[in-house]
Amino acid sequence: MARVWNFSAGPCTLPLEVLEEAEAEFVDYHGAGASLIELSHRGAEFTSVHHEALALARSVAGAPDDFDILFIQGGATLQFAMLPMNLLAGGRFASVSVTGSWSRLALTDGSHHGDLRVAWDGADHGYARMPAPGELDVPDDARYLHICSNETIGGIRYPEWPNVGVPLVVDMSSEYLARPIPWDLVDVVFGGVQKNLGPAGMAVVYLRRSVLAGANDDLAAYLRYSIHAAKESMYNTPPVFTIWMTGKVLRWMERQGGVGAIEAAAARRSAMLYAVIDEGWYRSPVAASDRSHMNVVWRLPSEELEAVFVGEAAGRGMIGLKGHRSVGGLRASVYAAMTDEGVGALVDLMREFRATHGGVV
Repeated sequence: MARVWNFSAGPCTLPLEVLEEAEAEFVDYHGAGASLIELSHRGAEFTSVHHEALALARSVAGAPDDFDILFIQGGATLQFAMLPMNLLAGGRFASVSVTGSWSRLALTDGSHHGDLRVAWDGADHGYARMPAPGELDVPDDARYLHICSNETIGGIRYPEWPNVGVPLVVDMSSEYLARPIPWDLVDVVFGGVQKNLGPAGMAVVYLRRSVLAGANDDLAAYLRYSIHAAKESMYNTPPVFTIWMTGKVLRWMERQGGVGAIEAAAARRSAMLYAVIDEGWYRSPVAASDRSHMNVVWRLPSEELEAVFVGEAAGRGMIGLKGHRSVGGLRASVYAAMTDEGVGALVDLMREFRATHGGVV
């Protein structure tokens, strides 16, 4: 079959060799006479897969031994509630840097379950840049500062994670393991796997173990980090398929050279696209210093031309380029499994399209 170039913001494109490996194992997993997703999650086959995925999540990320790694169903959105539920016991409060749609949702959802205060809001700047370090208003007694390191919709990222004197809680969904994590600054790093690591259905949560000592345990069992940590993410039937595939992608990332190699590839591919945009006619709404390496957003002179571009791209086997409905425009997500060839095809189309339509406004 002819596979398309998938530039969607999520679910992500996955490495072809991982898909083919899963295909070969799917119906009869290693001679078991059944697929892995049919076998008991307490059986030897899945137990091995589960623990290997946990080990890979630690080794690929370089997570220190004092962090627990949790696989929790529900994606990053559930974490917007679980974080204040667990971490804001005893009347404590936290700060949130609102840099786009996902950090704004974290503030809105989390405020149902704890005292969250705005450290900075980029609304007056059109969410087109990240805050400078001195712009963040974070009291010394805040339990943590919540940031989204890369805003998928707006196409902006923190070039450097802020060091504000309180622990960071970082939503890393759309650049997960595509840049090094400064472990000394964070208490929690989390993200949905469907943008860089696997199929939808799960969040990976890195949790500093000391956090559990002061966590709120007056919660339903599944909402407690302490339960997931104590049960090694096996409190209930886990998302077997997602864990299986995420483990395969993590192993693939390891073969590519790990986080450093993934980071370099993302920087290279996004730079190819920004080079075309900066040649003119196309326009990036994002401050150059804060442009995402994962989600490249741009505008054309009119929405009509943007629709034509999306149609022509689809005709060439490039999908998922329409910008989020809340902001419009175009967006190319160049996650870990995207290739230079795929980005090169998009670059060629952008230059040809500009040559053909450059006089049309």
